[in-house]
Amino acid sequence: MKRADKVIITCAITGGVHTPSMSPYLPITPTQIAAESVAAAEAGAAVIHLHARDPQTGKPDQTPERFLEFLPQIKRQTDAVLNITTGGGLGMTLDQRLAPALAVQPEIASMNMGSFNFNISASAEKRTDWRYSWERPYLEASRDLILSNTFTQIERGMRSLGAVGTRFEFECYDVSHLYNLAHFADRGLVKPPFFVQCIFGILGGIGADHENLLHMRAIADRLFGNEYYLSVLAAGRHQLPFVTLSAILGGNVRVGLEDSLYAGKGKLATSNAEQVAKIRRILEELSLEIATPAEARTMLDTKGRDNVKF
Repeated sequence: MKRADKVIITCAITGGVHTPSMSPYLPITPTQIAAESVAAAEAGAAVIHLHARDPQTGKPDQTPERFLEFLPQIKRQTDAVLNITTGGGLGMTLDQRLAPALAVQPEIASMNMGSFNFNISASAEKRTDWRYSWERPYLEASRDLILSNTFTQIERGMRSLGAVGTRFEFECYDVSHLYNLAHFADRGLVKPPFFVQCIFGILGGIGADHENLLHMRAIADRLFGNEYYLSVLAAGRHQLPFVTLSAILGGNVRVGLEDSLYAGKGKLATSNAEQVAKIRRILEELSLEIATPAEARTMLDTKGRDNVKF
């Protein structure tokens, strides 16, 4: 892999998995999402990964109009690279998932690299004090959910977004997803450098064992040589150990309330910026430098902030 001279910190602000009852600090409204994004960038995040939510209920909302309620404000207040989800929320159609990225044509969009079981139903077993009626059924339905990313769906996303110059954060939840990416790269649908986000600890994907990170990196090295940047995220309590290991191995990191609601054992994170600041301190104690947004753009070869539609 390309060993970065500086580490890119991505912060995933709100996601489409955690629900409002799980944390009072989860940003829901456009104002909250914008403020959290700006603060995370000021704390050291070069890339901000964004989902949207209904401001009244906190339910994932993948309409372009909802994204446009916060994207211009974030762009005005920070130089961070803005990365739009194409995963959306559980159970959404591909048309719904692609709609905001197609409308705003960001520098980077996420791209899930394979279909798999995505089970977060255990979260529904831990509480009874739900704020909104949609939350528990949404989580419990994941017992019977396949997160659909067929080859046809992936190709459609790559072609339509690639045509407007958007690059990708390739989300790989298992080793097979690396081979899927290699398939599309061999066909010329995507070009290096590849930004490969390896994900650990989601039930249905690869488990949160450190040996799995080493294995994923070894396979990615075999498939992509030095034409990719490794980045890592891990769910819940696995977040900090995994992203720290990624940086030690020469890779990049992703934190944020999409991936974990905590800033330590039993301690809810009060903001995304708290998680960014914590991983930044850890990395700097390891004598690793943090990439600026401009440096991240150069590394990932994005089209630049002036070439988006917001």
